[in-house]
Amino acid sequence: MELDEVIFNRMSVRYYEERSVEEEKLEDLIKSAIRAPTASGLENWLFVVYKDENIRKRIHEIMYEAHAEYYRAYGLSEEKIEKLKTKIFEKGMYKAPVYVGVFVDKETRFLKGKEYEEIEFLWSVESAAMAIENLMLKAVELGLGTCYIGVTSLEKYQGELREIAGLGENWYLVGLVPVGYPAEKITPRPRRKSLEKILKII
Repeated sequence: MELDEVIFNRMSVRYYEERSVEEEKLEDLIKSAIRAPTASGLENWLFVVYKDENIRKRIHEIMYEAHAEYYRAYGLSEEKIEKLKTKIFEKGMYKAPVYVGVFVDKETRFLKGKEYEEIEFLWSVESAAMAIENLMLKAVELGLGTCYIGVTSLEKYQGELREIAGLGENWYLVGLVPVGYPAEKITPRPRRKSLEKILKII
């Protein structure tokens, strides 16, 4: 696969086949992820692969709870939230054979001064975000689908995901990524904003 083909065929996949993802493919995803740039060479990331059936069932429930909280805060009607619940629990949206939690260790830093704490945390999150993108692009090449989930980073939910993984509070969840074989046709959609609207050359 050419790089352009991988990039332009990546999309958010929300429905997955029940078949498991091969161990070697999971390893390839993480090997690709850690080729991303890492601020100050810290590599203070951790990739937690959630495969246990009971854990995945709870994560699938968390997906609904976190989305519902987020959309209620946005002001979405209870009727629409109920439709979301149907999609998640009856139609199986976000139900994947594997979830990858991408964490960063807030205590692993390059500079120790308080004044650099916020910017170094942001750099760590940016590094993990680039790793997630690498993982997602490799998934396309391997015939897998992914979807970036941000709402699970709300403290209540990431706290539970940390606990499940046996991690302390120093670990921050940058994103949770369902991974699996797509059960839906992959049809990349164009971006809403044109190049002219998002590009400024000076």
